[in-house]
Amino acid sequence: MEKINIKTARRIELVDITEEIQNIVTKSKIKEGVCFLFCPHTTAGLTINENADPAVKKDILNTLNKLVPENAGYAHSEGNADSHVKSSLLGSSVTLFIEGGQLALGTWQGIYFSEGDGPRSRQVWVKLSKEI
Repeated sequence: MEKINIKTARRIELVDITEEIQNIVTKSKIKEGVCFLFCPHTTAGLTINENADPAVKKDILNTLNKLVPENAGYAHSEGNADSHVKSSLLGSSVTLFIEGGQLALGTWQGIYFSEGDGPRSRQVWVKLSKEI
Protein backbone atom coordinates (compact mmCIF):
# COMPACT_ATOMS: atom_id res chain seq x y z
CA MET A 1 0.00 0.00 0.00
CA GLU A 2 1.15 3.51 -0.80
CA LYS A 3 -0.02 6.75 0.77
CA ILE A 4 -0.19 10.11 -0.95
CA ASN A 5 -0.11 13.28 1.10
CA ILE A 6 -2.44 16.14 0.26
CA LYS A 7 -2.25 19.62 1.74
CA THR A 8 -5.49 21.51 1.29
CA ALA A 9 -5.73 25.29 1.28
CA ARG A 10 -9.44 25.98 1.82
CA ARG A 11 -12.21 24.69 4.07
CA ILE A 12 -13.98 23.03 1.15
CA GLU A 13 -12.21 22.16 -2.09
CA LEU A 14 -11.69 19.50 -4.72
CA VAL A 15 -8.10 18.50 -5.43
CA ASP A 16 -7.31 16.62 -8.65
CA ILE A 17 -5.13 13.64 -7.67
CA THR A 18 -5.32 11.77 -11.00
CA GLU A 19 -1.69 12.33 -11.97
CA GLU A 20 -0.36 11.23 -8.58
CA ILE A 21 -2.40 8.02 -8.72
CA GLN A 22 -1.32 7.33 -12.31
CA ASN A 23 2.32 7.81 -11.26
CA ILE A 24 1.88 5.10 -8.60
CA VAL A 25 0.35 2.78 -11.21
CA THR A 26 3.19 3.47 -13.66
CA LYS A 27 5.84 2.88 -11.00
CA SER A 28 4.22 -0.45 -10.08
CA LYS A 29 4.56 -1.74 -13.66
CA ILE A 30 1.16 -3.42 -13.28
CA LYS A 31 -0.37 -3.66 -16.75
CA GLU A 32 -3.76 -5.21 -15.89
CA GLY A 33 -5.35 -4.98 -12.47
CA VAL A 34 -7.31 -2.91 -10.02
CA CYS A 35 -6.55 0.32 -8.15
CA PHE A 36 -8.28 0.81 -4.81
CA LEU A 37 -8.29 4.28 -3.24
CA PHE A 38 -9.36 4.94 0.34
CA CYS A 39 -9.70 8.20 2.27
CA PRO A 40 -9.16 7.63 6.03
CA HIS A 41 -10.80 10.89 7.09
CA THR A 42 -14.38 11.48 8.27
CA THR A 43 -14.64 14.98 6.81
CA ALA A 44 -13.13 14.28 3.41
CA GLY A 45 -13.90 11.94 0.54
CA LEU A 46 -13.16 10.80 -2.98
CA THR A 47 -15.04 11.16 -6.23
CA ILE A 48 -14.54 10.76 -9.96
CA ASN A 49 -15.86 13.47 -12.25
CA GLU A 50 -15.01 15.74 -15.16
CA ASN A 51 -11.59 17.34 -15.03
CA ALA A 52 -11.62 19.24 -18.34
CA ASP A 53 -13.73 22.26 -17.34
CA PRO A 54 -12.82 23.84 -13.97
CA ALA A 55 -16.38 25.15 -13.70
CA VAL A 56 -17.51 21.60 -12.89
CA LYS A 57 -15.51 21.63 -9.63
CA LYS A 58 -17.09 24.95 -8.71
CA ASP A 59 -20.58 23.62 -9.54
CA ILE A 60 -20.06 20.51 -7.43
CA LEU A 61 -18.85 22.52 -4.44
CA ASN A 62 -21.63 25.10 -4.77
CA THR A 63 -24.27 22.38 -4.98
CA LEU A 64 -22.88 20.52 -1.98
CA ASN A 65 -22.93 23.78 0.00
CA LYS A 66 -26.56 24.40 -0.99
CA LEU A 67 -27.61 20.85 -0.14
CA VAL A 68 -25.66 20.75 3.12
CA PRO A 69 -25.05 24.29 4.40
CA GLU A 70 -22.26 24.95 6.90
CA ASN A 71 -24.38 26.34 9.73
CA ALA A 72 -27.76 24.62 9.75
CA GLY A 73 -28.23 23.86 13.44
CA TYR A 74 -26.57 20.45 13.51
CA ALA A 75 -26.35 18.45 16.74
CA HIS A 76 -22.62 17.74 16.26
CA SER A 77 -20.90 20.38 18.37
CA GLU A 78 -17.51 20.71 16.63
CA GLY A 79 -18.81 23.02 13.89
CA ASN A 80 -18.01 20.66 11.04
CA ALA A 81 -21.16 18.52 10.82
CA ASP A 82 -21.75 19.65 7.25
CA SER A 83 -18.32 18.24 6.35
CA HIS A 84 -19.24 14.84 7.76
CA VAL A 85 -22.46 14.77 5.74
CA LYS A 86 -20.70 15.88 2.53
CA SER A 87 -18.08 13.19 3.05
CA SER A 88 -20.80 10.56 3.43
CA LEU A 89 -22.51 11.74 0.25
CA LEU A 90 -19.31 11.44 -1.79
CA GLY A 91 -17.91 8.34 -0.13
CA SER A 92 -14.55 7.30 1.24
CA SER A 93 -13.33 5.06 -1.57
CA VAL A 94 -13.19 4.51 -5.32
CA THR A 95 -12.11 1.52 -7.37
CA LEU A 96 -10.61 1.78 -10.84
CA PHE A 97 -9.43 -0.72 -13.41
CA ILE A 98 -5.88 -0.67 -14.72
CA GLU A 99 -5.63 -1.49 -18.41
CA GLY A 100 -2.40 -1.36 -20.38
CA GLY A 101 -0.63 0.22 -17.39
CA GLN A 102 -3.09 3.14 -17.35
CA LEU A 103 -6.00 4.03 -15.11
CA ALA A 104 -9.16 3.16 -17.03
CA LEU A 105 -10.95 6.51 -16.86
CA GLY A 106 -13.41 8.02 -19.28
CA THR A 107 -12.24 10.74 -21.67
CA TRP A 108 -13.10 13.63 -19.37
CA GLN A 109 -12.76 11.92 -15.98
CA GLY A 110 -10.37 12.70 -13.17
CA ILE A 111 -10.01 11.55 -9.57
CA TYR A 112 -10.72 14.14 -6.90
CA PHE A 113 -9.95 14.34 -3.22
CA SER A 114 -12.78 16.29 -1.61
CA GLU A 115 -11.81 18.39 1.39
CA GLY A 116 -14.67 19.31 3.71
CA ASP A 117 -12.95 20.73 6.80
CA GLY A 118 -9.68 22.28 5.75
CA PRO A 119 -7.18 23.55 5.40
CA ARG A 120 -5.47 20.36 6.56
CA SER A 121 -2.83 17.78 5.80
CA ARG A 122 -4.53 14.62 4.54
CA GLN A 123 -3.77 11.25 3.03
CA VAL A 124 -5.22 8.93 0.43
CA TRP A 125 -4.27 5.28 0.64
CA VAL A 126 -3.60 3.44 -2.61
CA LYS A 127 -3.64 -0.33 -3.04
CA LEU A 128 -2.96 -1.98 -6.38
CA SER A 129 -3.79 -5.54 -7.28
CA LYS A 130 -2.68 -7.51 -10.32
CA GLU A 131 -5.41 -9.12 -12.35
CA ILE A 132 -5.74 -12.79 -11.47
